[in-house]
Amino acid sequence: MPHFNHTPHQRLILGLGETGLSCARYFKRLKLPFTLLDSRLNPPKLSEFQKEFPQTPYHLGSFDPVYFKFCNELIVSPGIDLNEKNIASIIKQSQLTPLGDIELFAQQARAPLIAITGSNAKGTVTSIVGDMIRQSNLKVAVGGNIGKPALDLLDEPQPDFYVLEISSFQLETTYSLRPKLACILNISPDHLDRHKTLAAYIQAKQRIYHACEIALWNREDRTTYPESKTKKTISFGFDPSKSDSQGFCLQRIKQKNYLAEGHQILLPVEKMLLKGRHNWANALAALTIGHAIGLRTPEMLTALCQFKGLPHRCQWVREHKGVSWYNDSKATNIGATLAALNGFGPSIPGKIILIAGGLGKGANFSLLNEAVKRYVKKMILIGQDAPLLKNTLEKSTSVAISANMEQAVNLAYRTATPGDIVLLSPACASMDMFKNYEERGDIFTGLAQGIH
Repeated sequence: MPHFNHTPHQRLILGLGETGLSCARYFKRLKLPFTLLDSRLNPPKLSEFQKEFPQTPYHLGSFDPVYFKFCNELIVSPGIDLNEKNIASIIKQSQLTPLGDIELFAQQARAPLIAITGSNAKGTVTSIVGDMIRQSNLKVAVGGNIGKPALDLLDEPQPDFYVLEISSFQLETTYSLRPKLACILNISPDHLDRHKTLAAYIQAKQRIYHACEIALWNREDRTTYPESKTKKTISFGFDPSKSDSQGFCLQRIKQKNYLAEGHQILLPVEKMLLKGRHNWANALAALTIGHAIGLRTPEMLTALCQFKGLPHRCQWVREHKGVSWYNDSKATNIGATLAALNGFGPSIPGKIILIAGGLGKGANFSLLNEAVKRYVKKMILIGQDAPLLKNTLEKSTSVAISANMEQAVNLAYRTATPGDIVLLSPACASMDMFKNYEERGDIFTGLAQGIH
């Protein structure tokens, strides 16, 4: 391992994951020296780092305060908890302000930025807005907490717009963001194991509005309303806005739902490949963003109709014997699972067989009771916090615990009848049983497709 260089003006990157590697590449492009630290002995991107940066010093294992003595710029990956005792004390002693990759991006980006956050659907809305801009024959760079890391986008030709999905963890270390438009799509309890309180989580999300030109909030969720003063505030929601009678909304005519602009009908919702009420809200958010940055409605509707959805986000897997199977493994919190239940529940002829469970992250599962009672025929639970889910929800529906995903899928198959859907929407993180939510979703999808 290259020797750690004890010289002044040391630039430190903490954490070698996707973000840490993108920060390393960014400094290399700028020809700025840096050192990398990771508390893990075998971080996920180590072999790539060693290959790309053979001469760059790094240290694995516990963070020794001596490394921070000569540091004058501290770059912290979003996976690192700034309140963790050891980290907090090191930061306090060094008197440094921790910076994240979005902060480095904000200091360099020169094109207008659309910044999107929320507990759920931020990846979907970010992707739809990107497609709408492309459909309008404009250049767009999409990334952040989805797809390409933000700093990698700076290595590409300057677009007409940047569209970034940004997490609460990234917002904690961001100070210079000045988006053309910033949006909080929704708030539901998430990451409380790290943020500790819902108020602290909301506060982190609210940072996205600081210094934005246009703030977009969700009329159905008051916690998304911008607390800081902004130049212009707009909103999206199912019902028409009282302040903007020409805004995008949902109109119901003769038992059919339509996306509309004021009273002008635009599109029956069944024309979209995205299904469920939660995705109608995502469409309205994307349309409102596009309109605010000057996109024309026909191009936006074309993009909406063509958008197939993202992997692991209410992704259609198959239909077999009248039962549809959906992979919503990205639902790692209660809000995402609630959105899926309330989205699918009213729009299917049958009931939902819900596969859930994993690492609960300190969440309050009782928030699921009402939707589970209304829409779920059977809950099949897996993972570490399955007993906690069972104790909380067994009065609302029939509950079973399975040892693994294969058992869960087989039980779901035996339980479902024509008109039902089988939905993997765990409301929990995946790391107790799987590498990540993608692996969890892939295993579910493979098992579902293997049923004959």
